[in-house]
Amino acid sequence: MSKKKRVVIMGAAGRDFHNFNVYFKDKDEYNVVAFTAAQIPNIVNRVYPPQLAGKPYPHGIPIYKEEELSTIIKKYNVDSVIFSYSDISYDYVMQRANLVLSHGADFILLNPEDTMLRSKIPVIAVCAVRTGCGKSQTTRYMGTILKDQGVQFAVIRHPMPYGDLNKQGVQKFSTFDDLDKHKCTIEEREEYEPHLERGFTVFAGADYKAILKQAEQEAEVILWDGGNNDYPFIKPDLMVVLADPHRPGHELLYYPSQICAHMADVVVINKINTAKKKDIEQVRKNITAVAPKAKIILAASPIFVSEPQRIKNKRVLVIEDGPTVTHGGASFGAGFLAAHKYGARIVDPRAYAKGSLKKVFQEYTHLRKVLPAMGYGEKQVQELEETINACPADIVITGTPIDLSRIITTKKPIIRARYELEERSGSLEKAVEDFLKKFVYSS
Repeated sequence: MSKKKRVVIMGAAGRDFHNFNVYFKDKDEYNVVAFTAAQIPNIVNRVYPPQLAGKPYPHGIPIYKEEELSTIIKKYNVDSVIFSYSDISYDYVMQRANLVLSHGADFILLNPEDTMLRSKIPVIAVCAVRTGCGKSQTTRYMGTILKDQGVQFAVIRHPMPYGDLNKQGVQKFSTFDDLDKHKCTIEEREEYEPHLERGFTVFAGADYKAILKQAEQEAEVILWDGGNNDYPFIKPDLMVVLADPHRPGHELLYYPSQICAHMADVVVINKINTAKKKDIEQVRKNITAVAPKAKIILAASPIFVSEPQRIKNKRVLVIEDGPTVTHGGASFGAGFLAAHKYGARIVDPRAYAKGSLKKVFQEYTHLRKVLPAMGYGEKQVQELEETINACPADIVITGTPIDLSRIITTKKPIIRARYELEERSGSLEKAVEDFLKKFVYSS
């Protein structure tokens, strides 16, 4: 009998677990000896539990820091390293490849066909070329179209299983109480809460075979809400991809952006209301080169606040969606734009950062006048609260899509900068109608 290939899966508590579940879990020729983790705090020194890993892994699979990769390859005499996370520059991916190859192991990227599940019902997927392009608002927009058409659908969200993995195999969110029940992080709440506000049901977790099976029992269409710039876990019948002219060129420089673009039926170039014309045209040119058959829609993300008169000339602390301004590489978001639009004076939060938030600013040096809404665990939520209270600001403007007052206590008024998708050319509604005629009404 030939020996099993020893495998390490590099990830960030999402795509890595999925790749294991659908590609490695039931194959006798592989022995996955470890996961490595990056991007997200507090996910190392855990174990992918035996209940999810299966019988060949009675003790589960350990999760190490990515910085320990060289040691792990030597320790376990690793044959192959599988790169399994997203929103990573090509330069960084090849740096990791060079490191792995120099230690005598194969460096492997699994292809989408081998990792996408097949659904019994039609699937719309919303993905992007970077995190922070506007996937969530576009998913909400398309969900509203489906709802208006009388279509029963379920949202399946790209995974964020940062807690007790045994309890996160399949998660269903129908009410705000479910967010507390599942002890959601701020990042999770940012993705789920806006759907719940609209009456949409959201599924997520760690085991997407089981998640898909349950969602199929409750819906006639699956609406995939992607994460980062990853391609979907479920094979789509309609693939919508977002691009961001505030970061022109990134659609060609980050993994796996071009995979999403190549797969796209529709590409939405978003935020054109606040982007430069030359940057919009550069993104259009780049997208057309890699996805010549995709329909291109131009859209805006107009920003509004409920009480703009409270902002003018006030000292404000701007809080933004965490992933967008950290590993997403954006320097600002909706909160910053709202502060400028309504004449506020922005306070630099760096000198007032507490605990782990100090390290966030040290790692992401491009951040200047915005505070990322970091909250991976109760301790970091507390540090976020302490940072907010320490800042000499009159008002907090938050560009994160959740109501922070539900989870933190501050003496400062919180004003939310909201934004929704607004089409300027082309029609997502027409794309959805064509999809329904082909895949739903014809059956």
